[in-house]
Amino acid sequence: MLKTRIITALILAPIAIGGVFFLPPVGFAIFTAALIALGAWEWANMAGLINQPARVGYSAAVLLLLAALYTMTAQGVLWLALLWWLAGFGLVASYPKNSARWGSVSARATMGLLVLVPAWVGLNYLRNGEFKFALTDNNLLLILYVFALVWVADIGAYFSGRKFGNAKLAPRVSPGKSWAGVWGGLAAVAVFALVVSQTLGAGAGQSVALIIVSVVTAVVSVLGDLFESMLKRFRGIKDSSRLLPGHGGIMDRIDSLTAAIPIFTLLVIQLGWLNVGHVS
Repeated sequence: MLKTRIITALILAPIAIGGVFFLPPVGFAIFTAALIALGAWEWANMAGLINQPARVGYSAAVLLLLAALYTMTAQGVLWLALLWWLAGFGLVASYPKNSARWGSVSARATMGLLVLVPAWVGLNYLRNGEFKFALTDNNLLLILYVFALVWVADIGAYFSGRKFGNAKLAPRVSPGKSWAGVWGGLAAVAVFALVVSQTLGAGAGQSVALIIVSVVTAVVSVLGDLFESMLKRFRGIKDSSRLLPGHGGIMDRIDSLTAAIPIFTLLVIQLGWLNVGHVS
C-alpha cells in the first residue's frame, strides 16, 4: 500500500504543480475545472447517484455552471459559501440525529454544488485578482500559501493528536480526530502565518490580520474534512472513489481545501489584499 501511495504521489505531484503554477489564466481555469468535475463525479456517488450516466450528468452540470461563472463577477458565491459552511457546522455537530432532513439524493447533490463551485471560484480569484500584501504581489505565492496552510494544519493535528489525542472531536463522524489535534493544528498555522508575514516584511497590523485569517481558514478546513467524512459515513463508503491508487479519490485529497479556499479568498478580499473584477 505504501509503495502504491508513493508511486501515485510521484506521478501526480508534477501534474498538479504544473497545472496550478505554470498555466496561463484560461488554462488554469480549465485545469482546475477538470479537477472539480472529477470531484463532482465522486460527489454524485456520495449523494446517492449510483449509475454512471447520472454521475457523469451531474459532473457535466457542474462544469456548465463553472463555465457560466467564468465570465461573471461572482463574489456572491463566496458569501454563499460562508453561509453554507456555517450551516455545515450545524449538520456535522448534529449528526446522525438530523440526517433524515438532508439525506435525500437531491439535498446531497445540492450540497455538492455548495462545496465545489465556490472552491473553484475562490481559487480562480486567487489566481487572477490583483494581490498586494507587504512586499509581494505574487498571486502564485498566495495560492501556495493557502495550500500550505491546510497542509500545516494537517501536520500539526497529526502530531499533537497522536501525542495528546484522548478527547475525540466528532466520534460519530470521524473517530480518529481529536480536540488535541485541532488545537495543535491551529497553533501550527498561527506560527506558520507569523513566520510568513515576517519573512515578507509585513507590519504588525498585517501580521495579526494574516494570523487571524489563517486560523479561521484552518478551522473551516477541518469542517470541510469532517463534512465529507459525514457524507461517506452516511453513504456507507470508505473513500470517495478509487481514482488515486493508495489515496482514495479526488475528494479525499481536496475536502479540506474546498472549504478553506473560498473562505480564505473572501477574507483577503475584505481586507483589501485582493482586488477582483471577475473570475477571468
